[in-house]
Amino acid sequence: MPAAQELTSVELEAGLAVARDLRVAIFVVAYNAEAHIRETLERIPEQLLPLLECIYVIDDRSSDATSLVAERLKAEIPNLRVFRTPYNQGYGGNQKLGYEYAIQQGFDVVVLLHGDGQYAPEVLPRILAPFADANTSAVFGSRMMVEGAAKAGGMPLYKRVGNRILTWMENKLLSAGLSEFHSGYRAYRASTLAELPFRYNTNDFHFDTEIIIQLLGKQKRIVEVPIPTYYGDEICHVNGIPYAFNCIATILRALANRVYLVHHPKFDLESNDGYQFKTAPNSLHQYVVRRKLDDSARVIELGAGHAGVSRALHKQGAQVVAVDLKRPDTEFPFPFLEVDLDSSFAAPVVKQLGERANLVVALDVIEHLKEPEASLQELKKTLEPGGLLLASTGNVAYLVVRLAMLLGQFNYGKKGILDLTHKRLFTVRSFCRTLEGEGFEIKTVRGFGPPIRDMVGDSWFLRFLDRVAGFGARLWPSLLSYQFIVEAVRKDDIDDILARTVAHKAESAG
Repeated sequence: MPAAQELTSVELEAGLAVARDLRVAIFVVAYNAEAHIRETLERIPEQLLPLLECIYVIDDRSSDATSLVAERLKAEIPNLRVFRTPYNQGYGGNQKLGYEYAIQQGFDVVVLLHGDGQYAPEVLPRILAPFADANTSAVFGSRMMVEGAAKAGGMPLYKRVGNRILTWMENKLLSAGLSEFHSGYRAYRASTLAELPFRYNTNDFHFDTEIIIQLLGKQKRIVEVPIPTYYGDEICHVNGIPYAFNCIATILRALANRVYLVHHPKFDLESNDGYQFKTAPNSLHQYVVRRKLDDSARVIELGAGHAGVSRALHKQGAQVVAVDLKRPDTEFPFPFLEVDLDSSFAAPVVKQLGERANLVVALDVIEHLKEPEASLQELKKTLEPGGLLLASTGNVAYLVVRLAMLLGQFNYGKKGILDLTHKRLFTVRSFCRTLEGEGFEIKTVRGFGPPIRDMVGDSWFLRFLDRVAGFGARLWPSLLSYQFIVEAVRKDDIDDILARTVAHKAESAG
């Protein structure tokens, strides 16, 4: 082991202290590791062994004597447990079993150690030490933190270059700052693992990348520590090019999941705290709040959520009433009514406002209603004739959705175009037709791209993508808009015309 990476007495004592205070287990993944498993286990520091809750080996149905060799070590390592899968699970599948076992056994920390000896068991105390901080969720051993260490340890040039390039790309895409994404020497707090949807992850080698995405998505603290690099006669089962492709592809899927273009439960990492108020200049919300209102603006926001739009309009001097099924636990400088929009909601809302509104805002609301047509009739009762409706919805005919359907994919998710709570899906044409059928005259339709800057990041490249997507959405809303907003004027309905007709007759008779 290079001198710069030898375990110091301070690191040893820090790691031992964690093992004394917490229930620590070492999980050894093994596949055809007969030649290395004994040496790997014997290299675990002797001071650490009696402090461990257990060491458990999961042999992934090796074709050699890996399990038998490990079993013979039980006499030397009393807390050793050896398991063998019923059939081969793959590298990621083996980790799923090991982490599930750690959660079920109630361990506090589980360390992933490879049975082929590629990662040095001697530095296990260094891996454990950061868990003294209760905020540490994961610790990764990095071969790239110490300059020249990977080369000194025998890592081939193509692997060093490939590792750095791939890590750079992954850091850029995920706005992360890891020195290495591809080390298999890791430790996790078991309570953190219990929060992650790792059971959905791949059984392949890019499982490690997926769990990093999940940790970052959950905003968990990852600590990196330097580890020595060792390349000996162990067999590498990773095919570099497909592995790199899978890593980048899975990150792109995660980013698409973040803006609700696709959905998979393994990337469903958000807290369920409602819909985010968008602050990017090109966003739907900013388009609405930048509208110039006159001094007599009376606004009703239906489906207000956390009422970010209502707050912005109120600051402009509008008289505002916000409406939603549940009132957020916060204070508002305007009325916020808890009303079911699938019920007869017009009367209490108008009563609260004092008269009918001249502007109703219903952003991403109508698609959630059980009977949109009936709810639009209630909405009309809250809006004076000639008043303006701003209504938005997701575009189910968005190009990405069309392409996904062409490939046989139509996946509902927590939010986005195919939100699980949507009761009705709309195209631009069908949405306009629905509004027209309920007595509105369409004035304008404006498309918006996916909320890249609000949901993914704000780098120059993402800002560029956001602008390009926004331009395309405005140019061709029916195909290129992720969501769109319709500005529609409330026309006179039969009741309005009849009332005016009767009044005119009475005036003539007089």
